[in-house]
Amino acid sequence: MPHFDLVIIGTGSGNSIPGPEFEHLNIAIVEDGLFGGTCLNVGCIPTKMFVHPAELADAARHGRALGVDAQLNAVDWPGIRDRIFGRIDAIEDGGRAYREGPECPNITVFAGRGRFTGHKALHIDMHHGGTAAVTGERFVLAAGSHAVVPQLAGLPTGAELAMSNTVHTSDTIMRLEELPASIVILGGGYIAAEFAHVFSSFGVHVTQLARGKRLLKSQDDEVSAQFTKEAAARYTVLLETTVTGVKQSADGVVLEVTGPEGPGKVAADVLLIATGRKPNGAHLDVEKTGVVLDDQGRVVVDEYQQTGVDGIYALGDISSKFQLKHVANHEAKVVKHNLANPDTPISSDHRFVPAAVFTDPQIASVGLTEAHAQKAGIPYVVKVQAYADIAAGWAREDSGHFLKVLADPSTGLLLGAHVIGPEAATVIQPLIQAMHFGQTAKEVARGQYWIHPALSELVENALLGLPEPR
Repeated sequence: MPHFDLVIIGTGSGNSIPGPEFEHLNIAIVEDGLFGGTCLNVGCIPTKMFVHPAELADAARHGRALGVDAQLNAVDWPGIRDRIFGRIDAIEDGGRAYREGPECPNITVFAGRGRFTGHKALHIDMHHGGTAAVTGERFVLAAGSHAVVPQLAGLPTGAELAMSNTVHTSDTIMRLEELPASIVILGGGYIAAEFAHVFSSFGVHVTQLARGKRLLKSQDDEVSAQFTKEAAARYTVLLETTVTGVKQSADGVVLEVTGPEGPGKVAADVLLIATGRKPNGAHLDVEKTGVVLDDQGRVVVDEYQQTGVDGIYALGDISSKFQLKHVANHEAKVVKHNLANPDTPISSDHRFVPAAVFTDPQIASVGLTEAHAQKAGIPYVVKVQAYADIAAGWAREDSGHFLKVLADPSTGLLLGAHVIGPEAATVIQPLIQAMHFGQTAKEVARGQYWIHPALSELVENALLGLPEPR
């Protein structure tokens, strides 16, 4: 059984750890899926590569209020898909070849599914057949998460789901052979929202089913309510609705549902299951090496990304409540430093983690929502700034979109920010910076130029609208 100085499980952000400072180590990399992890292959990169052409396809809808009469003539789905994955698959192939090649002589790649069998001992079922067994002095658990598939009568799972032409998760929906005429999307979160935007923009009849009273319910309440209103105006949204059964046929899929109006049926060519993702810790049998999982299935780590077992670290979706690539990248940098400098470890900074939803309208958030502040008894002041009340929003005839900022009434330090509207993920960045560097609202608003007439004036005016600290 070969023994390694370092074993890394997962090639998303975990693949960024091996570098010149570790050339003296004998390193094993274990990957059960595609090289590069979720973000590159089935997550943020390909989805945003679909979102951009979706925005172009949907532009005609926004032009009507501005006097532009345009129409969408056609969508070349195979062309879009092949352009996207022609680039992504080449990166996946190149990343694997690099780690397996002569440029990385100290690294051994194991393509297969690993499971712990004992203390720092890993059994690997190799993809090409056969097995391998390795031990390691130190481990990095970076194996990510997987799409959740609910247990529903008639819903395929496992190998049957992987072979289905009509039922998909986010792992497979982007590789459809052709654009369907209709799709039903199960879920009310960000994955469901982004795919509903993409398919609706491409002319597909979209039906979205959610158990809650609003879509994107983890967002600020006003943001969630505005998005739900706009989504329902674009495509069919069925709220407070549960699925009781699924039937597949040659013509597509039929869902048996129960909603506010009682039982019913929803039919479509394709079903997308977008009900969240779950960490892969249990798939690795991490308990057998002494690593603890919490009640959400996440690997438990301290502020240094170390588990309760000396020498075993974890990062990204497998251990973090923030299923975000920029968080995994940050944590990978922390783990890399702590592996190289165990006597002077650094800790992860999860104070102000931003996130965005790339729908239309776009959404971005950081820090506390009003509901969280109220529940925790945290004092705050708030300002809601409408896009329509700045020059760039006025020029767009924008309606209903806004930036909400929360600040500490005593210090003027920002507590949270929530945007729904054009370029929200970019608009919010000065506020993220202010929170990280301890800048007050008034310092940010008054201490610099703001380009006129740019969308960034939304931030300036919102901050100026907050009450002076008392």
